[in-house]
Amino acid sequence: MPLFALCMASFAVLMSSTLVMEGNDMKIKYNLFFGFGVFMFSLGAPLAAEVPPGVSLAAAQTLTRNNGSEPASLDPHRSESDVEFNILRDFFEGLLTLDGEGHLRPGLAARWQHSEAGRVWTFSLRPDLRWSNGEALTAQDLVFSWRRLIDPATASPYATFLVNMGIKNAAAIQEGALPPSALGVAAPDARTLRVTLDQPLSTFLPMMVHPTLVPLNPRVLARYGDKWTQPGHFVGNGAYTLKQWVINERLVGERNPHYWDDAHTVIHQVVYLPIVSETAGVNRYRAGELDMTPLPSALFASLKQSLGEQVQIFPKLGTYYYHFNTRRAPFDDVRVRQALNLGLDKEIIAQKVLGQGQRPAWLFGSDDIGGMALRAPDYARWPRETRLARAKALLAEAGFGPGNPLRFTLLYNTSEGHQRIAIAAASMWKKNLGVEATLNNQEWKSMLDTMRSGHFDVVRNAWVADYDDPAAMLNTFRSGDSNNTPQYSNPRFDAVLAQASASQDPAARQRLFQQAEALLAEDVPTIPLYHYVSVRLVKPYVGGYQPGNMDYLYSKDMYIRAH
Repeated sequence: MPLFALCMASFAVLMSSTLVMEGNDMKIKYNLFFGFGVFMFSLGAPLAAEVPPGVSLAAAQTLTRNNGSEPASLDPHRSESDVEFNILRDFFEGLLTLDGEGHLRPGLAARWQHSEAGRVWTFSLRPDLRWSNGEALTAQDLVFSWRRLIDPATASPYATFLVNMGIKNAAAIQEGALPPSALGVAAPDARTLRVTLDQPLSTFLPMMVHPTLVPLNPRVLARYGDKWTQPGHFVGNGAYTLKQWVINERLVGERNPHYWDDAHTVIHQVVYLPIVSETAGVNRYRAGELDMTPLPSALFASLKQSLGEQVQIFPKLGTYYYHFNTRRAPFDDVRVRQALNLGLDKEIIAQKVLGQGQRPAWLFGSDDIGGMALRAPDYARWPRETRLARAKALLAEAGFGPGNPLRFTLLYNTSEGHQRIAIAAASMWKKNLGVEATLNNQEWKSMLDTMRSGHFDVVRNAWVADYDDPAAMLNTFRSGDSNNTPQYSNPRFDAVLAQASASQDPAARQRLFQQAEALLAEDVPTIPLYHYVSVRLVKPYVGGYQPGNMDYLYSKDMYIRAH
């Protein structure tokens, strides 16, 4: 979910990295070999809350956030969306993290190095790391966690993330051919983690930021089983730990005194409210019950006028989708999928229905993700009339028309914003193609269950890049990927992605990703509707708000001014 100032994934092979200290600032320096020289990058933004001189802090350092929905789980290996990750980033920390500008920063790892041309990575942990219950945190806890993540018995939505990272034996373990103990990760001692890859991967370090790669406490999981995420049982290693969880009402995190950087944390308590209605969120924000909340597109213009800079807009590397169930008729027919894609007026959805800076999407990733310049398919530049004529012809070829209209159900999770988009899409399909789409909404957790079971025709979803590279978006369409909701499978697509993963040549990788996007544009397992922006109401007394292009928000980096 990121735009790193250091675009390692897009133009260079990361050859070495060292941690250096300059005064009180920790900086990561990278040596990148381009074949014609060595370039040094120094990243020095703060890791935690930085309160400017002269700023008076509020006595009560409580941050109240609208989380949008009830989290499906607080288990990092059973989570799959920002609904969960918004909280997990506060409750856990991995080897690396991000600052507010999207730069990589040390997390649990104090330093790291590689050997065998980037195939083996060794991470040295900070001294005296502790769990929130005071127990020592060791490298073996990371080994335990990663093995659990890849274990088929865990059935993690992110199991294939380790496969996409190229960790040795991950693919064979995920397929059940090897035990989790064969994963290419080891702890030679309590403060050393060694990771072995099948081949060098230029995006390896940026991928390490993902919330599923955090350590887990094996003793707590052994003692409490699936109930380990409940208050009183929960143990994490982040800046905050779980204090209270009232389902569908609130979840409260309190400052973790055992967090390694607790001295630089300012916010003492974080309250996450699962407010589904964006309008209700705005009302509670106006009433002083929320410090930050998403805002509905219908109120954007008026709120921008009345609240001014409290409306915070940031770029965001993400795409809003409608997934087809490609295993269910008639969506197993590519002509039907192509027709529905061509039959939407995406410019109207992005600019009129939403109108907050979103861009119509014809690519699955952003056109500039990873610093690349990816081209939309030719049909994106066709006149509207040409697109609609082609869509009608495709439906007719597939056996649908006025006498036999295409009918299906469009599923979305309960939200005013999703409802507005679904109503607009259904209206366009009806007007433009004579297609009849019935709308159905479910609560977030119910919709996730429906998606996993495959009991849907077309379902709303979205993806925010986990790192700044086209692979972050495209890997989800790889055959067998645990996030492949449409169950799309194309050996040519898989082969192109494999080549891109193996390549260290930026120009070659761009060509390969362009081929992958072209295959998706032809097969249309999913309709990309628009590219995101991050839009929130944020109280003027909240300092340190800086979501970056991946929309990562760490409460430890924020503070409450006196007001």
